[in-house]
Parts: sequence; C-alpha cells; structure tokens
Amino acid sequence: MRKLIAAKRVLGDAFGHFSDDDGWAMASHLAITALMALFPFLIFSTALASFLGAKAFEDTAVHIVFDTWPEQIAEPIAREVVNVLTVQRGDFLTVGIIVAAFFASNGIEALRVSLNRAYRVEDRRSFIYRRLQSLAFVFITTLGFLTISVLLVLAPLLGRVAVDAMPWLKPFMGTITIWRYIIASSVIVLALVAVHAWLPAGKRSFADIAPGIIFTLAGWLVGSTLFAEYLDRFSSYVSTYAGLASIMIAVVFLYIVSAIFILGGEINAAIRRYSDARARVPG
Repeated sequence: MRKLIAAKRVLGDAFGHFSDDDGWAMASHLAITALMALFPFLIFSTALASFLGAKAFEDTAVHIVFDTWPEQIAEPIAREVVNVLTVQRGDFLTVGIIVAAFFASNGIEALRVSLNRAYRVEDRRSFIYRRLQSLAFVFITTLGFLTISVLLVLAPLLGRVAVDAMPWLKPFMGTITIWRYIIASSVIVLALVAVHAWLPAGKRSFADIAPGIIFTLAGWLVGSTLFAEYLDRFSSYVSTYAGLASIMIAVVFLYIVSAIFILGGEINAAIRRYSDARARVPG
C-alpha cells in the first residue's frame, strides 16, 4: 500500500510539473531542434570519418541512428540521409563542416535545457563551458560511431575465426543485422546515461537517473510501436501532406519521443523530491 501511494505521489509530481512547466512546448522545441541537428551531425560525422580514413562510415551511422525507429518513419528519412551523405565534399576542415558541428551541438543544448527544467535546476555554468561541452559530445559521439563502424566491419571476420576455433558458438553468433540492432540499442542506453549524468546542472548518481532512463526506454518502445500501428491502419498523412509526409511523420515521432525523454527527467526529479521529503519526516 505504501509503495502504491509513493508511486502515485511521484507520478503526480512528475506529470504535474511537466504540464505546469511547459513540458509540451519543450517537447516540441526538442523535436524540431533534434531534426534540425540530425543532418548537420551526420554530415560532420561522415566528413570526420572520411578524414580519418573510414570511407563507408555513412552506412553504419544511418543504421545506428535509424534502426530503433519504426520502419515507416525511418525508411524515407534514412534514404534522404544517405543521399546527402554520399555527396562528395572537400577537405574536412572547411567552414561548412565547422558550421555543421555547431548546428549539431544545438541539439545537445536543447537536451540540456529540457533536462535542467525537468530536474528543476538553474544552470550557472558559463555559455562557453556549455557550448564546448556540447561540441565535445558531438566529437565523442562521432568517434563512438566510428569505432562501431570498424567493429561491424571486423565482426563477421572475428565471428568466423571464433566459430572455427569453438564450433559450439555458431548458434549464438547471429547475423550482422541482429548485431546492428543490439549495438543501436546499446548506443541509446549509453547516450541516455551520458546526457542525464553530465548535461544538466548538478551531480547525480546512476541510481538517481536509472528510473527515468528505464521509463524512457519503455516509453520509446511502447510509443514507437503504437505510432507505427497508427500509421499502418489509420493515418492520412500521405494524402494530407503529399511529399511532405515523411517529414511530418518524423516530426510527430520525435515529438512523442521528446515528451517521453523529458518525462524521464521529471520522474527522476520527483523521486528525489519524494525521498528527500521522506528523509525529513521524523521517525
């Protein structure tokens, strides 16, 4: 009974603060900013990967980003992304690539603002520090994608060597497609841990951020599944928006995911507030 009351208070606090603090508007801001940052990030990542010698990086990057999206949403956007990324560009250190990195970092800044409001904290760190941290996130993510790209290339070779040495491993090796899904899911989990731990002001342990991350992952799965079913059965986006349908679908999907992401932060903050209130109660 006590746990049920605690859950009711935490959820009431989280959803109440989300509504009172313009959570829906922040979700819209985060969705549009994420969409605006996506192409610049992938352009910057591909340019850096090419500069470092990874010529087939764009295929891996597209899979990592879109493999966890519903197919109806991911396929048309991924196709356009590939078209953009396969355009030949000049040297890495050009004004265009630097601008792409800056715009990509705007997506990180949108995440920071959303989490600061969700965690109910004021960020007093300097603008320069915050922007440099956002750019560092872009660089680190790119290098992570690059490492994964190399691993995916080596995975089949290493798998064959392992199976030759230990035949009993064969049923467990799976296919490269399965590994792509596993890696893409792992990237999402690590990214959520990183942004909750380091982007908003203040310090939090893993225990402090774990409930919100679990909520976000579960909400992403449920929300994307329901939205995909809606697109299959009831949606009139194609007839309504014609050639703009894929963009509109992506915006709505990102809006749903953004709201779930912000609510994850709200739940973490609500749990912390409830725990602090309980600690102050004598006896």
